[in-house]
Amino acid sequence: METRNWQAVVESLREHGVVFETGLSDGEVDRAETRIGFRFPPDLRNFLQTALPRGEYFPNWRSGNEVGLREWLELPLRGILFDVRHGFWMDEWGPRATTWAEAERIVGELVGSAPQLVPVCQHRMMPSEPHEEGNPVFSVHQTDIIYYGFDLEDYIRNEWNLPGRCPWQSPKVIRFWDIERFQSARWADGGGWPFDNSAGLLP
Repeated sequence: METRNWQAVVESLREHGVVFETGLSDGEVDRAETRIGFRFPPDLRNFLQTALPRGEYFPNWRSGNEVGLREWLELPLRGILFDVRHGFWMDEWGPRATTWAEAERIVGELVGSAPQLVPVCQHRMMPSEPHEEGNPVFSVHQTDIIYYGFDLEDYIRNEWNLPGRCPWQSPKVIRFWDIERFQSARWADGGGWPFDNSAGLLP
């Protein structure tokens, strides 16, 4: 999507109460990526350079606390480990770990080698790989991971109920983050995995 179209999206979000600051500069983007150790998906970068959303639900990539930003980026790993502690395991991860230390190591290595999920708003996150436009946006809460937009614009129009949403398109397949497999494993035999809402992410 071209930058001028992001401006139109920003104006629509302002009408829905979202507060914005001046967009990130190239230098601010580079500093954030270097300081925290990740890469913005190209369309998310373009959006954030058009205008930077502010508020408790949005990461402050300009001047936010580094520890807080890192914790936000670690949300998927913490959520998966919470479910693993309660019995969750996927067949493709290999034999089930017999100790908690082994489980932490295996899951940590798997998530660490997977495409980084970059927070967009609260627990809505975009994979940074492949490093190209059009990656989907996930809603991530533990292993209950679902699509919330087939790309960034679709997510925004869905989340804030903006007009002009296009018909649903098949989301791009992202390595490791196989949403159907996560859902199948989570809800096998009726599911029953507990939800952790200590961070107040759920309604």
